[in-house]
Amino acid sequence: MRILLTDPILTRFTAELTRDGTDGHDWELLAGRPDGEIEDRVREADVLVASRMTTAMAEAGRRLRLVHVTGAGYDRIPLDALAPGVTVCNTFHHGRSIAEHVVLASLALSRRVLRADRLLRRGTWESVAVDADVELGRTLAGRTVGVVGLGEIGAQVVRAMTALGMRARATRRNPAAPLPPGLRLDRVDGDDGLADLLAASDIVVLTVPLSPATRGLIGAEQLRLMRPDALLVNVARGPIVDEDALYEALAERRIGGAALDVWWSHPKDGGGARGYTRPFHELDTVLMTPHHSGHTRETFTGRAAEIAANIARLSAGEPLTNVVRAPK
Repeated sequence: MRILLTDPILTRFTAELTRDGTDGHDWELLAGRPDGEIEDRVREADVLVASRMTTAMAEAGRRLRLVHVTGAGYDRIPLDALAPGVTVCNTFHHGRSIAEHVVLASLALSRRVLRADRLLRRGTWESVAVDADVELGRTLAGRTVGVVGLGEIGAQVVRAMTALGMRARATRRNPAAPLPPGLRLDRVDGDDGLADLLAASDIVVLTVPLSPATRGLIGAEQLRLMRPDALLVNVARGPIVDEDALYEALAERRIGGAALDVWWSHPKDGGGARGYTRPFHELDTVLMTPHHSGHTRETFTGRAAEIAANIARLSAGEPLTNVVRAPK
């Protein structure tokens, strides 16, 4: 089969994808190439391995049998524009890496690590030992984490945070569904339990996918429900949170802080390098990272192996895994 790979990160893992070149397929590496060139090349392709796809690419790929997304989110794939016979699959393997980032971010904000580091670099020793006005940090143990969404990421966040002594609660679409093994939760509610979760949690972690139902899920009304010292950690998608409402809540110190790993635009979308329009970078209660919470070697070796296995199944006429759009 002819396979196009456009994802720049997965391009580093071509040995795993091609099984050291022994899979027998014709791979073309097109990471960083202009959209127009990819559109031309996809006309003759059987498989596209990509993190994003334009509508023009989808309309040109009449021969495609499989679009394999290189992560969990497929909101950047125009499903309706694809030919009826195209299967779309996704892949995961990022849950543990993102959960570790959530722990890191929660600790950094709870212990005011960013401020202490910045001041000490400037020569200021800010410590409760020398200044009675400096606030004490908080441990995670004994506090409550509220996880919005209980998929792979959410489950791993619960495991990591409860291992450090936190209590956990969550919301998900079907609260009656069986829990993943090994989870310790005080409470699991449906989507209608979001308000209670926000009011009861010291740390709120967003892990839900972006959809019409979750876009703007956290707005001014929801932020007002959070505790004054509560932290918001977003490792899902930027537009799940209203940007203006979050900035105002942080600037006015109506919540304790935020760790933002996802943003409202992306450099590849022409939105500039920052991904936001309000000056979050001026706030000392915000931890900012460029959507890299899941970017570990373990994440991508797992993804590459799974994509290779699905391509082998396609070639052999076997059922594929992680199908998010079946042929019509």
